[in-house]
Amino acid sequence: MLTPDDDKTGSESAADVMASLRSSGALDEVMAKIDAGQLQITGEGGFLQEMVKAVLERGLNTELTSHLGYDKGDPAGRLLPNARNGTSAKTVASEVGDIELAIPRDRDGTFTPTLIPKGVRRIGGLDEMIISLYANGMTIRDIEHHLITTIGTEISRETISKITDSVLDEVMIWQKRPLDEIYPILFLDAIQVKIRDGHQVRNKAAHIAVGVDLDGVKHVLGIWVQATEGAKFWAGVCAELANRGVKDVLIACTDGLTGFDDAISATWKNTTIQTCTVHLIRASMRFVAYGERKKIAAELRRIYTAPTAEAAEDALTAFKESELGRRHPHTVATWDNAWERFIPFLAFPPELRKIIYTTNAIESLNYQLRKIIKNRGHFPNDQAAVKLLWLAICNIEDKRARERAKLAADRTRPRDGKMVNRLVEGASVNGWKQALATLVLNYPDRLDPYIN
Repeated sequence: MLTPDDDKTGSESAADVMASLRSSGALDEVMAKIDAGQLQITGEGGFLQEMVKAVLERGLNTELTSHLGYDKGDPAGRLLPNARNGTSAKTVASEVGDIELAIPRDRDGTFTPTLIPKGVRRIGGLDEMIISLYANGMTIRDIEHHLITTIGTEISRETISKITDSVLDEVMIWQKRPLDEIYPILFLDAIQVKIRDGHQVRNKAAHIAVGVDLDGVKHVLGIWVQATEGAKFWAGVCAELANRGVKDVLIACTDGLTGFDDAISATWKNTTIQTCTVHLIRASMRFVAYGERKKIAAELRRIYTAPTAEAAEDALTAFKESELGRRHPHTVATWDNAWERFIPFLAFPPELRKIIYTTNAIESLNYQLRKIIKNRGHFPNDQAAVKLLWLAICNIEDKRARERAKLAADRTRPRDGKMVNRLVEGASVNGWKQALATLVLNYPDRLDPYIN
């Protein structure tokens, strides 16, 4: 079915046609019956359903006229070898409900309609509606019930599953698409998903990588469900990114993933690995009583806001030797174990520090994804999990793209910095020009070939 924006050149838009009908009074009788309750707009037998039926059947008859070479009722048709031969019934599902169509036939059986091709049972963007519902977190059972109760269309769960599976090819293309040669900053974070493994349901980590390109724009590079632990899994992820064109990563920000350091070093030997300070603080607070958390947080702040690595080490030593530190050896051990991965960002000025000290650049995205996957008890396999996460990311970014367009169009409205900061795909890192200048000073040999 045509949308209001289809083929605007050389023809009126739907809005123009509707305005013309209103001004001519052609809709007055219809509106009067709707107001009187004599005619319903949607649902079975509704005005929209009958309108779509009339448009489709008229189009089908026009196609048959073109195929046969004569108009319906034209006596000349009697002299031609092929002619009309009644109709056959066909029910198609649409956005306005099930529509019963009378498909015209010819005697020779050579007519093949293009408006409603043979075998097609869904029209008018219904597949896109189902995929959108799925991407927003509805289960297949939920979608089945939603379609029946809202538009009166009954579609089997098997069909709904096949419709959502139709995007798998797009997922594979997206997951294997070429990438830039260099990403100054790479963020890695994970969310937990439940996936069936044989007769058991296991918790697996779905890792999402977001790369910041030379223009400071963030891109989701891929989704990987961790099938094996440690270095073997991360070696595969890094190898995949390298095979897709990534030749260098300056700084990789993670939350202390096991085996990731070795895999990064083996793929891009000069990459600086920075552990997420926010994750480190959370881990060190795990066994701290609520009443002492504010005191410990104040002590830890002196460490991660220190001007240099040496000053940070002095602050950690002071915390170790304090009564508070002696009562919480787990907190001290957490910082000791992560120290080499924590201190790299302290070598940079504040404009770069605030970008790389945490993986919060993708925390908002993960928050949205968790809301979507919580409706599912578990996924049947890794592929199903990746499919939903990809659809959800596309859906989230489509909404955020509209937000960006709205902000750009409304020049009189003050820009909401917080809303802009939360955008991921296609959004720019705040203060990127100053951060890039710092990176160029620290990594001139690696950035100059791409900057100049």
